[in-house]
Amino acid sequence: MKLHLLAAAVIAAGIAFTAPAYSQSAASKASQAAKPRSATDANDQVRITRVTPEYWRVTFHNPPFNIYGPNTTPQLNKAVTAIEADSQVKVVVFESDVPNFFLTHYDFVPPLTDTTSLPPGPTGLPQLPDMLVRISKAPVVSIALIRGRASGVGSELALASDMRFASREKAMLSQFEIGAGFVPGGGPMARLPRLMGRGRALEVLLTGSDIGGELAERYGYVNRALPDAELDAFVDAMARRIARFDKQTIADIKGLVNLNSLPPNDQIGAEWEAFLGSVKRPAAQKRLSELMELGLQTNPDVERRLPEYTGKLGQSPK
Repeated sequence: MKLHLLAAAVIAAGIAFTAPAYSQSAASKASQAAKPRSATDANDQVRITRVTPEYWRVTFHNPPFNIYGPNTTPQLNKAVTAIEADSQVKVVVFESDVPNFFLTHYDFVPPLTDTTSLPPGPTGLPQLPDMLVRISKAPVVSIALIRGRASGVGSELALASDMRFASREKAMLSQFEIGAGFVPGGGPMARLPRLMGRGRALEVLLTGSDIGGELAERYGYVNRALPDAELDAFVDAMARRIARFDKQTIADIKGLVNLNSLPPNDQIGAEWEAFLGSVKRPAAQKRLSELMELGLQTNPDVERRLPEYTGKLGQSPK
């Protein structure tokens, strides 16, 4: 299968938990019956809820898998711009209303030019890394509430947020890209070593394996992993507490912490360039074609267990 699809933007993917697996025959039938299609054409994938003037929630809504693509970019940019421009908002929670998926991989179907033709953002970086940098540097506290799959873009957006809180039972984080033959593009090489150290960062990036909520907490991938039944109330209480404080003081504290913790913008930009270069290589194109033939974006089992599928690519039959 020829991949003119997204020769360009597979920022990450997801896999899942304990959902019932398809049988091989069912998976094969599903992938044959369903044709690859763009998964990011909807106009309401990023929704803002103003809980109070000081406390907002940004909800990802692109069922069934919360895939991210070039059509998602202007919607997320609109949300980020609103956060930056509002004089009252102090804290924003990023969340999902799609069961089992926080935010996952880039849409494979649109051609590469749909991504590379987007103009740079205000930082001068390409659109996606630009927005992730702006989230990190905005004078507003950002919190990722992770329930379900946060892979690729989802992991990268969580890493760009100021704090991350995960469901102990249902969160799953990963940077799966190495299994598909290319380099992540949204900043995890710059951010992960600062959070968890070099060795653990390399473990995450070079295996492409899943990191569940409890291990993510132990590694420093997230601030805390909480029982799923307690996660929403905990994050809501924290957001409301922060929202009561003085906005300028919040901005001053965050800005000073940023000086000692954030990677420079050019490091984030270099990752995007490495991503674009690597995804065009024949090895990546072959692996991406194989994944699409297996049913990526159409077969739920592939989306839920992507590291298992990428781990088998390129193997000679025994």
